Amino acid sequence: MPTGTADVLLRTEGRAGFLTLNRPRAINALTHPMVLALDAALTAWEHDPAVTTVVIEGAGERGLCAGGDIRAIHDDARAGGSASAAFWRDEYRLNARIARYPKPYVALMDGIVMGGGVGVSAHGSVRVVTERSRVAMPETGIGFVPDVGGTYLLGRAPGELGTHLALTGGHVGAADAILTGLADHFVPSAELPGLVRDLTRLPAEEAVARHTATAPPGVLAEQREWIDACYPAETVETVVERLFDAGVPAAKEAATTLLAKSPTALKATLATLRRSRALATLEEVLDLEFRVSCAALTTPDLVEGIRAQVVDKDRNPRWTPATLPEVTDESVARSFAVPADGDLGLAAARRDGANRRAAGQGIGQAAHDGPGPRPTAGDREPRDRA
Repeated sequence: MPTGTADVLLRTEGRAGFLTLNRPRAINALTHPMVLALDAALTAWEHDPAVTTVVIEGAGERGLCAGGDIRAIHDDARAGGSASAAFWRDEYRLNARIARYPKPYVALMDGIVMGGGVGVSAHGSVRVVTERSRVAMPETGIGFVPDVGGTYLLGRAPGELGTHLALTGGHVGAADAILTGLADHFVPSAELPGLVRDLTRLPAEEAVARHTATAPPGVLAEQREWIDACYPAETVETVVERLFDAGVPAAKEAATTLLAKSPTALKATLATLRRSRALATLEEVLDLEFRVSCAALTTPDLVEGIRAQVVDKDRNPRWTPATLPEVTDESVARSFAVPADGDLGLAAARRDGANRRAAGQGIGQAAHDGPGPRPTAGDREPRDRA
């Protein structure tokens, strides 16, 4: 039985293993030790026949997880350290592992689910939202780019909805999370205790089916027309121009929102989304995102964005450069350079593992270093949510 930590509580009950993120004062923001604890639990339960379902939930009333510990990233980036890159290496491996976990992985996405919280939930096989859910990838507001496989998920949302959410950083409720492929089922929050009880004794899909309902209406379906018309543009500048010219108040609001975000992060985000759509697997996208994340550590906007939003909380970031036209194609291209300490290598490891299995080697002979997807007989493919 894995032991967990003070910040990741573990328990087994009936047929289910429960992962409880336990930093409620920080809305369960992820730290590196938490990522390692989650991976260790998944390792133990993957090979435990008594555990047939894994459930992840958040302690407290505010949400599952507000993301990574961005204050720690701020301090590391200011110091020119390597801790953030090391954290992302293990976090992204965990995201890929969750996507291919061979047992049902049920994410209770109640309340706030942002950034890294999306990474430990939206790649799961059974994703539950409630009327309290607020799901977002808000990275452009802190000078960063959607990561943890966020560009994989948003790049496969219907039409240009994912581009809209990635650039604006806007949050969505239950219906729109389901529409965009970030969630599967709506369960009223009052039903969650009953759902948890049923998960301990029933197959996951059967347990969830007993409690699902129709989600309250969202907003994105009605906004598809102007979103799909404005966001296919080649540049962020053209997107903003189209939004202002659309003649729709919500589109104008989106344009104003974009102009408040980091210009560098906006251009890097659009380029990453476009590239991720052309990649076949989550592992390839996570490899790409790792390059972009590491590059962001070297830009002034990440430190400045976190300072303005989290450290000083003046909500007045001073971006460098300050406007979209000042962000050159060359600076965007640098986002995709190989990091100084090398690539993440998830896609290559995946191919190597498949080749070894095809050559007749045993599952246990496949090399594995740190968190991430391990070859298993029941390895499942991430669902195509295009």
